[in-house]
Amino acid sequence: MQYRPLGRTGWNISSVSFGAWAIGGTWGAVQDSDSMGALHRALDGGVNFFDTADVYGDGRSERLLAQLRRERGEPFYVATKAGRRLNPHVAAGYNRENLTAFVERSLLNLDTEAIDLLQLHCPPTEVFYMPEVFAVLDELVQAGKLRHYGVSVEKVEQALKAIEFPGVQSVQIIYNLFRQRPAELLFEQTQKRGVGILARLPLSSGLLSGKMSAQSTFAGDDHRLFNREGAAFDRGETFSGLDFKVGLQAVEAMRALVPEGQSMAQMALRWILMHPAVTCAIPGGKRADQVANNVVAADLPALPDATLQALADIYARFAKPLVHQRW
Repeated sequence: MQYRPLGRTGWNISSVSFGAWAIGGTWGAVQDSDSMGALHRALDGGVNFFDTADVYGDGRSERLLAQLRRERGEPFYVATKAGRRLNPHVAAGYNRENLTAFVERSLLNLDTEAIDLLQLHCPPTEVFYMPEVFAVLDELVQAGKLRHYGVSVEKVEQALKAIEFPGVQSVQIIYNLFRQRPAELLFEQTQKRGVGILARLPLSSGLLSGKMSAQSTFAGDDHRLFNREGAAFDRGETFSGLDFKVGLQAVEAMRALVPEGQSMAQMALRWILMHPAVTCAIPGGKRADQVANNVVAADLPALPDATLQALADIYARFAKPLVHQRW
């Protein structure tokens, strides 16, 4: 495992970390025993950073991480998120009362006295123009409820605004072979300001595992079925905003580029880690074998220039016209 600095926190975190959305909900059925096996395997593989949210299974994944901390002795960092419990999810809800209540609930779920990293959970764009919101986060740090805070965003523009606030240590954004816009301007700016990048949905909802086909089916409670058109939340969260059939075509074009002895998922993760602005990729994993496959990517050799160019060409052909300017 390789480790990289996270913002200005002084922490060095695993370049392949663990995203806990899938073990919380909206990814089909999952058993807690399998989830705990995946979490333990992550620690065994050198992962020391876990990303979750208060709405993943209504706190389910937070509680599983608390269980992991009780069962294991080695230290690790947990980042969670707040804001999506609001109903309606509007900017006015990001106030002191609600944010404090969300933090207190996560502290209970995580069974801890202070949250390592709290991230605003893809709030409306207006929130990034409300300095009073970030002042509340500063107060929560001063009160010892948070160690640090950052943001999770849908759009590059939101991230560029967020990093103007000096307390923001990290930006979590979708960055993968199908969503490459963050590398154009955002990464240059985060590097200048010492802000970490957490690359979420690095495998594009599993598309970049190379294991899906036109015959793949998804359970009714799996966002890969019900959110393809953005019915429940931002469409970009599901298959990177790509039409599923187009995504499959792009994956087929990539198969010949996978280095010998690697999986497509490992190549996709290694591609993300090629950019020096990226702190870590946070693939999910419902099972221990998925996690074991993912963590290998941290120690793989750099992809050759010819492969990088071929992957860029595939992006330009299949994904860029559909997603580049939307997010």
